[in-house]
Amino acid sequence: MGLGDVLFGRKKLKAPAAERLFAISTAAVTLDTDCSLTTAGVGAVIFKPLSAGEFTAAEQEIEQLLQAVASSSGSTLDRKTDSFGYEWVIIKDPDLEDQVAGVHTVASELEAKGFGAQLLAAAFKFQGGKNPVYWIYGFKTGTFWPFVPTGEKNERDNAEEMQLKAKLEPELPVEQDLSRWLALFDAPI
Repeated sequence: MGLGDVLFGRKKLKAPAAERLFAISTAAVTLDTDCSLTTAGVGAVIFKPLSAGEFTAAEQEIEQLLQAVASSSGSTLDRKTDSFGYEWVIIKDPDLEDQVAGVHTVASELEAKGFGAQLLAAAFKFQGGKNPVYWIYGFKTGTFWPFVPTGEKNERDNAEEMQLKAKLEPELPVEQDLSRWLALFDAPI
């Protein structure tokens, strides 16, 4: 793709990865009408833990950031560490748009503080089906993928995930490489 293609509208540039996160907000109507899924009122940012030195220096700034995000949106924020040692900033809010805005703000601030490489994913939980549905956003790829745990130990419903992919592909930047559809078993949300 050359510069001429972009300038004359023959090819579109990829949207910045951070802004692609907001696509889940616009897909909420399709999730509700076509998939009978509504937000479970919780989203999260998942990041690699910081080293001891980095953590000490950034801990106070991260706490201040979380409190500012919570007070500006009316959301409730919590932090947890999962069984693999990854940090979760959990945003609880009944409004999906507020969850997405909270996740975006936390991720943007972590990136601005130099911790962008630590960002792994964002996760949004939906309810209404036989099992909970998570839409996961990979910060590195700027794409979403569905994750549907069955309740059995480390098993997922691949058929439902493929149906969700097909229904939401027109609205969401869905990860095409299925080997990148990482699971979040034992997610604290």
